[in-house]
Amino acid sequence: MASPLTHAIVGVTLAAVHGVKPRPVAPWWLAILCAVAPDVDALGYWWGVPYASFWGHRGFTHSIAFAVLIGWGCTWWTGGSSEMSGVRLWSLYFMATLSHGLLDALTDGGLGVAFFSPVDQSRYFFPVRPIHVSSMSLRDLLGPHGIEVLANEIQWVWIPCGLVAALWWWNRGHHPVSSSG
Repeated sequence: MASPLTHAIVGVTLAAVHGVKPRPVAPWWLAILCAVAPDVDALGYWWGVPYASFWGHRGFTHSIAFAVLIGWGCTWWTGGSSEMSGVRLWSLYFMATLSHGLLDALTDGGLGVAFFSPVDQSRYFFPVRPIHVSSMSLRDLLGPHGIEVLANEIQWVWIPCGLVAALWWWNRGHHPVSSSG
């Protein structure tokens, strides 16, 4: 898996490119939560859930179907927004949740991601896997391996996210959305 901090960075980037305004803050926090939420399945390690099972790590909670459900649930829970349409909010929450599995499929460890669960439990990786897999151990995350993982994620995720956000904001400043015809 990519580190939780990196998943959160992607959630923030997606909120920015969806045009989420600073207030209210709920869409920002929900985008971050959606980007991190699929790793709830990691609790299964302590409960004896087999890694390769439906509820195992990178199983159903990393699937497209789960992202659709979480997107819908968060949009329903927030009741929409006067600033953003329900479709745009759903798109934000869906993409933030789905981004988790996409990042994990770019890592160099694990069993792959069950993108098509519950229909198909097969696990997939992308052909290119430049992101070093992060440990689930807090001690390891804070140690030398964690520093190496973060340095790798800064290169492959944080810098590209920063560039995407900067280009998005620059483009919006130079090409503002017009309310006229």
